[in-house]
Amino acid sequence: MKLSDLKKIREKYSKDMKLREGKARIKIVVSMGTSGIASGARETLKALLDEIEKRGLTDVLVTQSGERGLSSHEPVITVIETGKPMIVYGDVSDKVARKIIAEHIVNGNPVSDYILEVKEKEE
Repeated sequence: MKLSDLKKIREKYSKDMKLREGKARIKIVVSMGTSGIASGARETLKALLDEIEKRGLTDVLVTQSGERGLSSHEPVITVIETGKPMIVYGDVSDKVARKIIAEHIVNGNPVSDYILEVKEKEE
């Protein structure tokens, strides 16, 4: 492996880590407990990161959490946007994750077909 190959790998993972750390206007939390993973949460997480990178979104943070107690609706993600209510989405396949990025994150229109809960942020 050449030094240039290693630099490319480091650059790619560096971008991925920026999407998982730091401050952002929008935070997306993917539930990665055992039932979430069994239901496809890894693919959901990958789709979210891929779509965010494709669209060049730099103000969106993606993190992981444990179970939310909604195992019948896994994979579950929560969208936390500054100054807006938290939205919990259920049954989020990789295809639905891409739709949420396009419609909710980019255009500001939550995807109502998959919303499980909307709640005011607790300060």
